Amino acid sequence: MISTVLVANRGEIACRVFRTCRELGIGTVAVYSDADASALHVREADAAVRLPGATPAETYLRGDLVVKAALAAGADAVHPGYGFLSENAEFARAVLDAGLVWIGPPPSAIEAMASKTRAKELLGIAPLVPAALTEADLPVLVKAAAGGGGRGMRIVRELAALEGELTAASAEAASAFGDGEVFVEPYVENGRHVEVQILADAHGTVWALGTRDCSLQRRHQKVIEEAPAPGLPPALVEELYDRSVSAAKAVGYVGAGTVEFLVADVPQTLGSARAGGTPKAHFLEMNTRLQVEHPVTEEVHGVDLVALQITVAEGGSLPAEPPSPRGHAIEARLYAEDPAAGWTPQTGALHTLEFRRGLRVDTGYVSGDTIGVHYDAMLAKVVVHAPTRAEAVRKLAHALEQARIHGPVTNRDLLVASLRHPDFHDPSRLDTGFYDRNLDALTQAPPGEAYAAVAAALAQAAAHQGRFGGGWRNVRSQDQVATYGDHEVRYRPTREGYTVTVPEGVRPVSVSPDRVRLDVDGVVRDVEVARHGDTVHVGRHRLTAAPRFPDPTEQREPGSLLAPMPGTVVRVADGLAPGARVTAGQPLLWLEAMKMEHRVVAPASGTLTALHAAPGRQVEVGALLAVVQQSVQTEAQEDQTV
Repeated sequence: MISTVLVANRGEIACRVFRTCRELGIGTVAVYSDADASALHVREADAAVRLPGATPAETYLRGDLVVKAALAAGADAVHPGYGFLSENAEFARAVLDAGLVWIGPPPSAIEAMASKTRAKELLGIAPLVPAALTEADLPVLVKAAAGGGGRGMRIVRELAALEGELTAASAEAASAFGDGEVFVEPYVENGRHVEVQILADAHGTVWALGTRDCSLQRRHQKVIEEAPAPGLPPALVEELYDRSVSAAKAVGYVGAGTVEFLVADVPQTLGSARAGGTPKAHFLEMNTRLQVEHPVTEEVHGVDLVALQITVAEGGSLPAEPPSPRGHAIEARLYAEDPAAGWTPQTGALHTLEFRRGLRVDTGYVSGDTIGVHYDAMLAKVVVHAPTRAEAVRKLAHALEQARIHGPVTNRDLLVASLRHPDFHDPSRLDTGFYDRNLDALTQAPPGEAYAAVAAALAQAAAHQGRFGGGWRNVRSQDQVATYGDHEVRYRPTREGYTVTVPEGVRPVSVSPDRVRLDVDGVVRDVEVARHGDTVHVGRHRLTAAPRFPDPTEQREPGSLLAPMPGTVVRVADGLAPGARVTAGQPLLWLEAMKMEHRVVAPASGTLTALHAAPGRQVEVGALLAVVQQSVQTEAQEDQTV
């Protein structure tokens, strides 16, 4: 029997595994980088071992250090979580060679399936040869052979871009997984991403534990997942089960894994399926680990997959048949990122992270933690279960809307808008192009932002009055003016409280520094107000106060390229130096932040007049990276096209 488990991971998944271990009476050991010294997973573990350094390559990707940590802490088993070394066969062997129990599939199965190129070869699917591609083969997808989570993945629509995307994908994969191998496969436009949860024991039993739909993705990383996958014809579900079980048996699989498929042309295909057609499912890969989205399967089937992983690792047997499904579950990934600004990762203090009771929230953060630059931007997975899909969708949207999330920009509003979008409610309109089609509409400010600005302004006035005294005077005064984003608020103190003149139709009912009650055209609403510096949270709204006197030192010359997020400069374009001619859209340098690589491109054609970036340099958000002076000829050409 296992007595103590070291989790070779961090954040949310480490906390998730620890929770099951506590319920089973198993001790827990965390490992942590210097950047994670005070992280939640370290605080929740019974013991913790430092991995010196901050980057993944120095810490969580050092299998030798992780094995030493397990032995030093007296652990007798290792759970890999997901990402990092979870699909590294050499690490699995090192764990076993050290006399420890590996809570995962056999190294031989990892080798067969964890490399997507070898998995496709095993199943008779040949990847494309880059040198032999023609325009007729496009679009194609460049993918990392090891790992997942959208890292090391690029869509290529022009042959001229292929070489650069292969290089970029390889660099990102090497940074995230320690393996820069990439391959090319056909890219299926607007398919549905459907997967099957597999669980197998060492005695020949293999479960196909339901389907999941993970079609809502950004940057090839899943955002909203659900189980079961809605609207699939029964014949297709059986085909997916059979192919998944066959793949597991072909490599002697033991433990939890996921077989992923892309169902082509889903909107049209599902329509024809109802009329007797047959959908076509393309094998993508088999992930030889626990998936991020495993909670939806747990909720629908009433199981604890981590507990079952431990049972299997201890040599136990699974029942002949898996538990029957009940109801529907949906998971939303809450990220610290700005969807309206190219999904830019965000960092900083997470002042408040609170959800109402009755929800499942898997997280590696609590109120007061700091979101750093070194790792994934996911704050939490919010999961609901209900008797029907429609009920689960409504429940999750409301829970996210009511959550108290104070700190950096998040994708909370995007999640709520996605769950309430007509295309999400109709399974026949679900596909991986959802955000490509709908992002502009989904990133509009949520309703009521103008009135949230009123609440912010009045709460600030009340706080100022409390600190400095004063308030109403028997002299008509000018309107006070406050600006939050695009919203200007005009108000004045009166004997009864405050009068709002802009926007119209707003009557303050009660005002305090942390709570405001407004009557808007006869409808009264009460909102909480929390201020952190220039950022104000009013209910679900996050507003930024405009400075009364802008800092002249923050003004930049035209053509300045500023860091969109804190991170590390990993590459600069070959031969780039001040004086070089550049063209609009040309990649100039690459930043890495939160395990994702971001290109910084020339805003216009012209001359590079300054370059402040160099590989390895750490930069803060807003740091000046380079300056491109637009050529006069280009400006004249643009004037002629207006």
